[in-house]
Amino acid sequence: MGTIVNIFATPKKLAEKFAGEMAGMIIESAKKKKLFNVALSGGSTPELLFALLGDNYAESVPWQYVHLFWGDERCVPPDNIESNYGMTQSKLLGRIKIPSGNIHRIRGEENPGREARRYSEELASHTLKRNSLPLFDLVLLGLGEDGHTASIFPGQMELMESDKICAVAFHPVTKQKRITLTGRVINNAEQVAFLVTGKKKEVIVEKIVKQKPSAQNFPASYIVPVYGQLSWFLDRDAGNML
Repeated sequence: MGTIVNIFATPKKLAEKFAGEMAGMIIESAKKKKLFNVALSGGSTPELLFALLGDNYAESVPWQYVHLFWGDERCVPPDNIESNYGMTQSKLLGRIKIPSGNIHRIRGEENPGREARRYSEELASHTLKRNSLPLFDLVLLGLGEDGHTASIFPGQMELMESDKICAVAFHPVTKQKRITLTGRVINNAEQVAFLVTGKKKEVIVEKIVKQKPSAQNFPASYIVPVYGQLSWFLDRDAGNML
């Protein structure tokens, strides 16, 4: 499938549109009595998205059909300000009726290596498989100014082709450890959506979306779903050069 690029006037307009689309995906899945497995992202745009979902879709979406996972997590406790789970808890989870057993957080406070193995096992036991890999209905991704996505950074490209489901990564500057889905799992999903805002991202977005040779240096450029659909949701600043 080709790549779909959507550009919106503001981050809020982007988040409103995607919230509606995500709600629709869940509702359609529930009509078929099918669970909807989604891997969430951290960052300012997902934070806006989760707040809108909590405000506008708490009652209309059958959240009991949704299983929430995370694409990556910093190795910090859940009450730490840097925790992706903690942000989701405050913006979304505390405002919707979703069974606790449907929430599959990465335990950032645990030993990273052990937790990557444990979370891999949890993913394997709670998702359908395709080519022996977990199959997500939807994976949300952000884009770093260095071209990273999830917690796969430049210089750690082996995580794109790893046979593992999850792996330990580290921030190249701060050296902070993180746990991330690997590239093959992300590329196995039915839908992958990049949510990207801000002027600082416009150059890197253009290089990746237009498949320029220099994009090879950016892990995000290797997100090419094998069977599924890749979509970019950009605000006007991030999509300015397209």
